[in-house]
Amino acid sequence: MAKRYRFDGLAAVVVATVATVAVALGSCAPPSGGSGDGTDETIREIGDESGLGAYLAGRFAQAHGDTHAAADYLGTAARSDRDNIELQQRAFNLLLAEGRLDEAAPMAERLLAIDEAAPMPILLVGVRDGMAGRFAAAETRFSGLPHKGINGFLGPLLTAWTQVGQGDYDGALKQLAPRADTAAFAPIYEFHAGLIADLAGRAEVAEGHYKAALSTQVSIRTIEAIGSFYQRAGRMDAAREVYERYHADQGDRTLLDGARQLAAGTALPPVVDGAGAGLAEVMFDTATLVRQGSARDLALVFVRLSLGLRPDFPLAQLLLADILGQQSRLVEANQVYRAIDRNSQAAAFARLKTAINLDEAGDEAGAVRELKALAADRPGAVDVPMTLGDVLRRHKRFAEAAEAYDMALVRAGASAESRNWAIFYARGIALERSHQWTRAEKDFLEALRLKPDQPDVLNYLGYTWVDQGINLEQGRKMIERAVQIKPNDGAIVDSLGWALYRIGDYAGAAAQLEHAVELKPEDPTINEHLGDALWQVGRFAEARFQWQRALSLDPEPEQLEALKAKVEDGQPPAKPAK
Repeated sequence: MAKRYRFDGLAAVVVATVATVAVALGSCAPPSGGSGDGTDETIREIGDESGLGAYLAGRFAQAHGDTHAAADYLGTAARSDRDNIELQQRAFNLLLAEGRLDEAAPMAERLLAIDEAAPMPILLVGVRDGMAGRFAAAETRFSGLPHKGINGFLGPLLTAWTQVGQGDYDGALKQLAPRADTAAFAPIYEFHAGLIADLAGRAEVAEGHYKAALSTQVSIRTIEAIGSFYQRAGRMDAAREVYERYHADQGDRTLLDGARQLAAGTALPPVVDGAGAGLAEVMFDTATLVRQGSARDLALVFVRLSLGLRPDFPLAQLLLADILGQQSRLVEANQVYRAIDRNSQAAAFARLKTAINLDEAGDEAGAVRELKALAADRPGAVDVPMTLGDVLRRHKRFAEAAEAYDMALVRAGASAESRNWAIFYARGIALERSHQWTRAEKDFLEALRLKPDQPDVLNYLGYTWVDQGINLEQGRKMIERAVQIKPNDGAIVDSLGWALYRIGDYAGAAAQLEHAVELKPEDPTINEHLGDALWQVGRFAEARFQWQRALSLDPEPEQLEALKAKVEDGQPPAKPAK
């Protein structure tokens, strides 16, 4: 018989003490993927077969960011002490966040036996009823949700779809009728009412709800749904108008290509084909909503529930992978991206994000290879060559980056001219860094023509002019304008300080650069600039301190020798640019 442990009272103090010592002695790097730093070995040593050992190992893993191992160990501990509610709740939440719904289900039932209004256990049990087609049981479960907070938003949506599962379309639509207490969520309710009416074959009602949803927000899911609705009705011109509205608003076609949608003609399926998929849609919308409110952990739970109902839901898979990527779980994120159906609209975007993750994980060659292949496969996408340019620029492959931005500009075309400022700006940086100043200057000026008063462009062009000793007055005014727009941007304040330095106002430069260092203390260039200004006003010891600090902040290789020379010998009096 397994040993049983209660983790309360004195035991809790022991656990906290041991866990604190373990964290203090162990590495702080997350063990996911085999870190090689001993953390995962520590977890295994702590996590023996006893409940207490598993609990310690689980808390240690959780503290180190390995939620998969934490779910394993705390699940084991919870099975050893089924009466410990706090432990059951902690293990349940972790299993849910990891998408291990089958393992979490027995804990949900135990938690509901203690608190029949516990929201997350209700949601999981109701979802599992929905997965099994037990929609009446699911409705009963969901009716137990508290009528407040996010659950007040969820309740009518979940109930409506369980009623659809029972064939009661009228009841479902009544659930989503406008009410004062749900006015803030009207676009989502209208969208789901459109889906339900569409599924019921009530075309006129569906169109009214879809249009109402689209009148307040241009979301990709609403566009997909109403576009599909029009195409299935043979109303291709109406579908084309909807897609063109989306592209005019969003600009790119990586995630949704209207032309590709239209190519399917009237054979395009509805975005939701039944009650189970409708429940998945509710969970996805909720995940998106709470994610916008920065509740990432809660968003992870809802997207796992969505995928439990509909495993092949590309947008939910994208959201899951994005959250995992933000948790630095890049390998897992890319596994999710690669699992997305290659025939779906989301596949190209998944490949784009896979490449970004590869680069972040240190696989520059793999990222560039994936982006070049994707650019060839998707000749109309602007985001792909833009991302390729950004990756190449990050690795100081500036001439190649400029060529990638060339491709992006060709693809963007005149129809998106006002948005092209960002491409001109990015290409200008790549050209300037690859010593093609004449072309770079034209790009910066074009970016400002398209986006007057854009602070980053004003700053970059103004700083470069001042640093080269040309157009000094115009460059200073540009930087001053950029500071007005973004007064707390350390890099831009540094540019103003450097402009004053270049024209000989060393006291003014020192004041601005001291402020810039306060705003951005870890930047070696700003610290070097401050040292230069301090030296010119006779504050020699402080100047040397700033140069030494710049050396400690991983400066660019070309800065090293000059910084070392300044620390050793100081610098001669500066000559103002004219």
